[in-house]
Amino acid sequence: MNIRIARSLATLALSAMFTATLASPAAAHRQWMLPSATVLSGDDVWVNVDAAVSNDLFYFEHQPMRLNNVKALAPDGSEAKIENALTARYRSTFDVHLTQKGTYKIASVADGMMGSYDLNGKTERLPRGTTAATLAQAVPAGATNVKTTTTSSRNEIFVTVGEPTTTALAPTNNGLELVPVTHPNDLIAGEPATFQFLLDGKPAADLPVTVIPGGIRYRDQLNQIDLKTGADGKVTITWPTAGMYWLNVTTGRGMGPDAAAAPGRVASYVATLEVLAP
Repeated sequence: MNIRIARSLATLALSAMFTATLASPAAAHRQWMLPSATVLSGDDVWVNVDAAVSNDLFYFEHQPMRLNNVKALAPDGSEAKIENALTARYRSTFDVHLTQKGTYKIASVADGMMGSYDLNGKTERLPRGTTAATLAQAVPAGATNVKTTTTSSRNEIFVTVGEPTTTALAPTNNGLELVPVTHPNDLIAGEPATFQFLLDGKPAADLPVTVIPGGIRYRDQLNQIDLKTGADGKVTITWPTAGMYWLNVTTGRGMGPDAAAAPGRVASYVATLEVLAP
């Protein structure tokens, strides 16, 4: 096979691999976390969280979500303990003891790097798990045409005890992040909610936003809502009905204005949000 053609095919394969590693609205399998409640009251309360990857949102039938990268931030910004963690055949589950009043953010965050290099007339992929810190060791001596793409994924839920707060919701300026204009635990059916999305701390403009209500196993239509962020990274969503929703924002798929704005960068954001009845 012509070396140039082989390299092109390898590049296409890598692009497909990059896309497959992140949550995609077009993909059959969606990763999600589902809290037992999002708004609570009392002095000694807990939240239980299910975490899985599935075709049907919030239904366990494919594989569990791994909990290695899950952390919880308490309302004062300190780290809360993940307790009773368990990974079974189709789902993982864990508890968080909500000892403070205010809003908790529970998130699974992963950063990495993918890419390829040429060596001895062949195109090779970087080993799985390569990071910016380990790139030099991952690329062998004599390699040429090294191409890399940094990846980040963030999967979040929000839980409030008593009055909502925002300290735990402050952005880290790494990857795609949601900055609330409307608090994520103050969503009402029929009312608009506005979120701002940042990519590495800057407004994430013109990115596709996908919103899907849960319960797709029990209806014929997906009822997907497709939106885009504005120049300021903001998007406004009017929730059609009460219930749990899966929200996904992606960038760096190798096409479109978002890829041109961040070459060599692939990022994904997922949140599960509860919308209450008026």
